[in-house]
Amino acid sequence: MIKILIADDHTLMREGLKQILAGSSDIQVMGEAANGAETLSKICQIELDVVLLDLDMPGRSGTELIKLIKDAKPKLPILVLSMHNEDLYAGRVLKAGASGYLCKDGAPSQLVQAIRKLSTGGIFITQSAAESMAQGMIPNRDALPHTLLSDRELQIFKLIVIGQGITEMADKLNISVKTISTHKSRIMQKMNMENTTDLVRYALKHELVNSTD
Repeated sequence: MIKILIADDHTLMREGLKQILAGSSDIQVMGEAANGAETLSKICQIELDVVLLDLDMPGRSGTELIKLIKDAKPKLPILVLSMHNEDLYAGRVLKAGASGYLCKDGAPSQLVQAIRKLSTGGIFITQSAAESMAQGMIPNRDALPHTLLSDRELQIFKLIVIGQGITEMADKLNISVKTISTHKSRIMQKMNMENTTDLVRYALKHELVNSTD
């Protein structure tokens, strides 16, 4: 039996995932978490084979949370489920320690396949993500500006373009307003942008945010 934890801050998403997995006799949902703190607590309390992890949850999230999970449970596979562009994020989460990446709009059968693969020590990414990662290993002078951003800068970039203010971002990421402002300045500098409107246009042009964000 493959024992899993579902970590997602949306109740409907957790319920939907449970319904999908209920049809698989070899997978059992052992627990749920709605934020980073709950996730870290549950992985230490429950014997698990795989964690299904949303990339954006309240508190610590994203690659930071992945690294914390791996620090606590080095051998525990993490399958990231996200609405974000997989070509942009798959390589980052794998580098942080995840074993797989799957978009939430993927087929239920693909989710089950991914869980089973991770439970046996494998890695799961789609073909398009694998090709994008391979291309990213080839030096390219014309690389898009957003690829120069650190994981934290990319996280803040996304929050900026969906309209969150500095104070709101600071509360969500549990860091100071000053730190957020510093990251924002670096983002503008690295991407050679003058204002938030430029960032939003860039994000829409390159499909870096989803309509559901």
